[in-house]
Amino acid sequence: MNNFAEIKPLFKYDKVAYYSLAIDGNSKTLFEEFQIKHQQGKNKDKFHHIIRWLQTIGRRYGAQSRFFRNEAYSADTTALPPTGKDRNPAYKVDGINTSNDLRLYCLRANENVVFLFGGDIKTTAKAQDCPNVQSHFFLANALTYTIDKAFKDKEIKWIEDYTLIEVDDNYKLRFEL
Repeated sequence: MNNFAEIKPLFKYDKVAYYSLAIDGNSKTLFEEFQIKHQQGKNKDKFHHIIRWLQTIGRRYGAQSRFFRNEAYSADTTALPPTGKDRNPAYKVDGINTSNDLRLYCLRANENVVFLFGGDIKTTAKAQDCPNVQSHFFLANALTYTIDKAFKDKEIKWIEDYTLIEVDDNYKLRFEL
């Protein structure tokens, strides 16, 4: 079955522009749905840890591959937060650095452009085996494949200095799950 996605800009920092996708006419992007679900309640500290990473990457470093974890079939699909509990900004519980099991799936298109998808709490070693993140994982892989193809086919274009993308106003990505 074909699904359609519209590319939406989210926010831009000095070094990174973040985008997300609204699926099948939904008014909210995948990232906005992730945000609504996790910014309050028991996962809010984990969510804010990921937001601090987005800000740090966007303002200070650029989207270097070392800040993204590879959890997917496609080498291009990644997740946040990065591996390692002692990396700053660190996630702390009772003042002690610990691992953050909340995952936000992404596509790091280059060091200046990142697509943010969805995610959830990961409870197993492999994302495809986790009942919480499995659907987010498979969707992120399908979208990554489709976005990569759209770049190759020049349906999504880089602006001259590769810091932003350009798409026609009515363009919709067509993908299969």
